[in-house]
Amino acid sequence: MQIYKVGGVVRDRLLGLADADVDRVVVGATVEQMLALGYRPVGADFPVFLHPQTGDEYALARTERKSGRGYGGFTFHASPEVTLEEDLIRRDLTINAMAEDDDGRITDPFNGQQDLKDRILRHISPAFAEDPLRVLRVARFAARFAGLGFTVAPETLELMRQLSESGELQALTPERSWREIARALMADHPQVFIQVLRDCGALKELLPELDALFGVPQPVAHHPEVDTGAHTLAVLAQAAQHGQPLTVRWACLLHDLGKGLTPQTEWPRHIAHEQRGLKLIGAVNQRFKVPRDCQELALLVGEYHTHGHRALELKASTLLELLQSFDVYRRPERFEAFIAACEMDARGRLGLEERLYPQADYLRGAAQAARSVAVPPLVQQGLTGQALGEAIKRERLKALQAYKAAQAE
Repeated sequence: MQIYKVGGVVRDRLLGLADADVDRVVVGATVEQMLALGYRPVGADFPVFLHPQTGDEYALARTERKSGRGYGGFTFHASPEVTLEEDLIRRDLTINAMAEDDDGRITDPFNGQQDLKDRILRHISPAFAEDPLRVLRVARFAARFAGLGFTVAPETLELMRQLSESGELQALTPERSWREIARALMADHPQVFIQVLRDCGALKELLPELDALFGVPQPVAHHPEVDTGAHTLAVLAQAAQHGQPLTVRWACLLHDLGKGLTPQTEWPRHIAHEQRGLKLIGAVNQRFKVPRDCQELALLVGEYHTHGHRALELKASTLLELLQSFDVYRRPERFEAFIAACEMDARGRLGLEERLYPQADYLRGAAQAARSVAVPPLVQQGLTGQALGEAIKRERLKALQAYKAAQAE
């Protein structure tokens, strides 16, 4: 029985990166041997065990064969006869198909070390095209390692294009797709993930609403980059550069979907794109079963981001409606995420990346003014129910009017 570290932990060590999660493969062992040594089985589809002391995962070397559609359409075979190379060849990329023994010796049957040096993401074998999830995985790795200069090999991109055209992407479960999307959005260069998906034709299969934005012009006075798709990628890049959380990055990705529905006769203006986009944002949220916090913020940012940009011009009554929509009294963090998304949107324009965004502090001040209204005195006046609600609203409106007046001085 031989045990090897495999995959990401080997790759990242050779790149000088922080250790990834450690995956281990066991060659030459049976299920019975693992059980006799005290390992606890956890794998439902293939033999994976937890170490009796450390709790680390150990998987028996296995081969796989395509038996159906989608990510789960495989039959696995594990036995002591399966070699390390046979286990490694079923992996996706050469840089993920290296193994390391306890003495630090590297087994690299597919030249992964050379591709690391050349900064190439290259598939191992034609079997790559059997698993549609690999399209998303490769795009995610491209986003993760873009800062190191990695690019996708042309022949791998071609296989990804064939997979995209085959209809196999439709067999992916929402949960699997979202997991890859979420991880990619949290990479240092998430815009590269979207660009690679578009380059191989996967974006129009998975996110046609987003793909439709490329080639749609915007007014050059407000958007020097003109193209709405390019703007969206730039907004996403800003969100990553400023360390925004997943909720904000997801909202940034979807905020302008309504512009894809603007009739060409109205280009480059996009009047009411905020409202038009809500149905599309909702559809995307449902398609990938997006977590609720991401869903909510994406819809709110889609509807109100232009309010954010025009904050200093808004009437006190409109400001109050905006604050009410976000429930800033009980969920202040959601309004803060909205402000962040608006600022990323403003910065995601060619040549305007460093422009100040005074709307951010103005909106924070407005929220604080509305929150400063004391409710107990109104209750002490005997107000209840609808009358109390209306009184609170009147006092908050007064507070916002005073805030606006003070800002104007």
